[in-house]
Amino acid sequence: MNRKIAIVTGGSRGLGRNAIEKLAKKGVDVIFTYHSQIDAAKAVVQNVEASGGKAVALALNTGETGSFNAFVADVKTQLQQVWQRETFDFLVNNAGVGLHEAFTDTTEEQFDLMMNVHLKGPFFLTQKLLPLMADGGRILNISSGLARFALPGSSAYAIMKGAIEVLTRYQAKELGARGITANVLAPGAIETDFSGGMVRDNPQVNQIVSANTALGRAGLPDDIGGMVALMLSDEAGWMNAQRVEASGGMFI
Repeated sequence: MNRKIAIVTGGSRGLGRNAIEKLAKKGVDVIFTYHSQIDAAKAVVQNVEASGGKAVALALNTGETGSFNAFVADVKTQLQQVWQRETFDFLVNNAGVGLHEAFTDTTEEQFDLMMNVHLKGPFFLTQKLLPLMADGGRILNISSGLARFALPGSSAYAIMKGAIEVLTRYQAKELGARGITANVLAPGAIETDFSGGMVRDNPQVNQIVSANTALGRAGLPDDIGGMVALMLSDEAGWMNAQRVEASGGMFI
């Protein structure tokens, strides 16, 4: 039986890396992107191969739409050479950068960066990859708990995540004829190097998160990688146009 193939953006570190490792354990092969950390990307490939799977790392800045045609061509080549296939099955739009800036101080340049990476990039990358996606495939867009609750300093980042949640419903509606589903996974505060490791490395922030989370702690990468694998599993095939928050019950 052919293994499924997922494309995961932002897979060299943090939540993307964990999701890839969880998918590999479920028998899913991966093409993933990295921005600049080539050594970290090579380590992910080695981990997947050690578990018996296949992985390919491709450089991509998801905020630069002008590079997407070349990236899609690379994906097509890798599918043919590594898997002898013309299509892939899953797309996880995970790549992102953080911003912690008050609404009153956010610059136009910062706003544009958030829009390009978190909204414009996923919009057009998904559009360009659709001809290579198998009918019956899955799109999983990564949002944030910040699209539900508001914390000072997150406005520009959070509104892009809110927009990606609306986009997901439209993708589900318009791509349903091909049997393609589209869903959102919204993590809460997770201990990674995201935003300079703010949750992981700042004890005060970590304590505040823990005190406002029903399960009494900040999230870990394993909490989210497992959810990605779950939402792309056969058992979740009838779920469509849904937002699933994995935050341990933060701010409920």
